[in-house]
Amino acid sequence: MIVLVPYAAARPKTRLADALDPAERESFSRAMLADVVDAVVDAGVEPTVVATESVELDARASVVVDDRPLSRAVNDRLAGAEEPTAVVMSDLALATPRVLSRLLDAGGDVVVAPGRGGGTNALVVRHPAFRVDYHGTSYLDHLRVARDVGASVREFDSMRLSTDIDEPADLVEVLLHTDGRARDWLLDAGFEVDAHDGRVGVRRER
Repeated sequence: MIVLVPYAAARPKTRLADALDPAERESFSRAMLADVVDAVVDAGVEPTVVATESVELDARASVVVDDRPLSRAVNDRLAGAEEPTAVVMSDLALATPRVLSRLLDAGGDVVVAPGRGGGTNALVVRHPAFRVDYHGTSYLDHLRVARDVGASVREFDSMRLSTDIDEPADLVEVLLHTDGRARDWLLDAGFEVDAHDGRVGVRRER
């Protein structure tokens, strides 16, 4: 199994701008990337990080630079793959080796782990004609592509893989459900769980 972890190295996580400054967003995104890489490795596969520019990664993975749009970069690798290929997004800070092992072992020509809002957070591709399309509601697009090429599809329903860390409100999920580098980064930066009025979020002690 080939596992690709795409990573947008330039100005990552802009939707976290209300909570983190640019340097913090870069550092935090690298922590999430390292957590995802560690989870993949502990699931039994050494991944390849496909980064838009060179990155130094304190984790067990090879890094290749490809500054093309995500769909083109992934599709070129699918076209040349001689074995099943998985794509796992770099902001899935809640991912664990156990859930990734289940994903990689799940049957079907195409296994799709949907994200919230119509995105696709992880894929396993075993059909030679399937290609990705990460624009817009990619979950629906991937179902359509699979149907068009005659590929069987299995939806992989997982809270941990459906939760990508994009918005400030997502940070609490890292504090509640993980114990990796991303959680340590948030704690070191002064974030903590804030429960009030029946709602749970984060606050930052500066």
